[in-house]
Amino acid sequence: MPTRQEVAAFERPDFDWDEWVDRALGEPAYADRMTRIYMDLLRLEPNLNFASAPSDLLRHEVVGPDGKPVWVYYRENQRRMRPETDGEFCLDPDETGMGVRPRQQDVQSETRKPKPISQKLLDAYTVLVKPWWLYRDYLGANPQARFGSSGWGDPDPGYKPVESLLADDGKPVLAVRVCREEASSLAMGHVFARRMTRVRTKAAAPPGDNRDEPAGGRIRPLPVDKPYATKHQGDEVSCATKMALEYAPDCGCGPGLERCLPGDANNGGSAFTFPNHSLLGEGVSLDEAKQSQQRWFPYWWSREAVHFLEDLFAGDRDFREVLTGKQTFVNGPLAQFYGTIQRSNCCGPEVTFGMLEESEPLFEPSRVPQDLAPQDVSTWKSVGDRGPHAAGLLTMPIFLEKYASARARGAALYNDFLCKSFAPGAQPLAPSTEPNLMIRPGCRACHAELEPMAAYFARVEAASFVFLPSAQFPVRSTACKLDANGRLNGACNALYDAAFADSHSATLRSAYGSPEHADATPAGAAHDLVATPEFAQCAVQRVVASFLGRPTTPDDDPLLASLTQRFVRSGYRMKALVRALLQSDAYARTNDERAP
Repeated sequence: MPTRQEVAAFERPDFDWDEWVDRALGEPAYADRMTRIYMDLLRLEPNLNFASAPSDLLRHEVVGPDGKPVWVYYRENQRRMRPETDGEFCLDPDETGMGVRPRQQDVQSETRKPKPISQKLLDAYTVLVKPWWLYRDYLGANPQARFGSSGWGDPDPGYKPVESLLADDGKPVLAVRVCREEASSLAMGHVFARRMTRVRTKAAAPPGDNRDEPAGGRIRPLPVDKPYATKHQGDEVSCATKMALEYAPDCGCGPGLERCLPGDANNGGSAFTFPNHSLLGEGVSLDEAKQSQQRWFPYWWSREAVHFLEDLFAGDRDFREVLTGKQTFVNGPLAQFYGTIQRSNCCGPEVTFGMLEESEPLFEPSRVPQDLAPQDVSTWKSVGDRGPHAAGLLTMPIFLEKYASARARGAALYNDFLCKSFAPGAQPLAPSTEPNLMIRPGCRACHAELEPMAAYFARVEAASFVFLPSAQFPVRSTACKLDANGRLNGACNALYDAAFADSHSATLRSAYGSPEHADATPAGAAHDLVATPEFAQCAVQRVVASFLGRPTTPDDDPLLASLTQRFVRSGYRMKALVRALLQSDAYARTNDERAP
């Protein structure tokens, strides 16, 4: 909002409009204004949830030896050596008097009620840890710099753990009690298989039938050994992966629990206090609230996109980098995420194809700045190159999670960067068994364009950001094929499409629209899109509509054509475009509210 003095200056006969425009283009408000155009267009606000079982620490209350409550942190589905607790809470129902179920009510009955746990059992199966969210020096041998103490001088003002993580019954929490397996700090663990053929819970077994039944009162059957585990028992596995949670009892959350994110409840609960939305501007605050564990990283994903765009506009970089740029900015939470947490999103079904951990991530962990702690939320550092598969906004988690399917991602490109929309044809939608939507009657009008766009994202898993390399996941795989019943089974069904499979091979999901685009990956989509004339035309249309405060019409076509030429000649620099727009008669007329 201009001040009264600024308004008066505009009205003076000697006001130099061109000089004012040049000065305004160099101020932070310009970059913020331009950034908002694309953040709003793509709807990249931090309103997502992100949960990864290997990185989510749940918290459950048990009764301690003195009869007082004790909080114990644990991971869902953690493998354990004890059959009584394998895949479940680290203390079994007979020891706690209740059946602990992640994200659900405890199992209790008239004969099963919470009871004190002996100190011997507590010490045997849990351990005290000084975690990263409480101690700045959590990697030290004996951490002392606790949050809120003189040892942690000048903490980042944006780093605010919820009070329930900092205090218990009014007393400061100095260490947290964690299940012993989760407290493991090993970098590498070992594949484990129990090799039991038949296991039932006490509840499921007929009276007097205890065959193959482990000791204790398990709630669920023991985890089933997966084929990979039985073939590779004892092999090493990285503890930073999803595979470790499912296969390795000796893998945990790492030093100071740095591979995990805390929550204050058995359903994850709250973790930190931060705004519900992005800030409105420099020095303009929003109300802050306790946020769930699952909102922490999405908030910073959104801020990453803001920093990326602000740098693009403030530095007047080639706007094509919005899709092609390999650079980005990260703070402490994002350094923790890209360096550690993102790795836990892989690998599950991919293991069957030989990918034990993500081999070609969209953001290579080795590119993450090493001098950022998880608590450094206000310190942002540039990363010049995220890796060979990086492609501007297209490979950032906020985009890939916001648009969870390949079709949604392709549609966002088509709509937001080419200014094209999908218009269904007049042909009625009739029942059909044709799986190819590009030729199915009633569907082809839209999907003839959409399916090839979606294929660019076939190598980035849906609702994820795991990249599938061509060496292990060819577009057409002979390792996957229909069985005698016409089905794809196991890992093949998760990653390949039964609708485009036969008895010899199967097609990677979302790749059928264009196998070439699938192998080109999102980076190929960026390269192909910015080379089209529609890309520049669309960018100009988006900016003009925003500054004029209305959608463009055919009457604006001469202005759009002129500005597009200027934009392209400048090397796709937005400042040249905005300067020409602000100096145009169309902009002056739009903003002139004086009576004729």
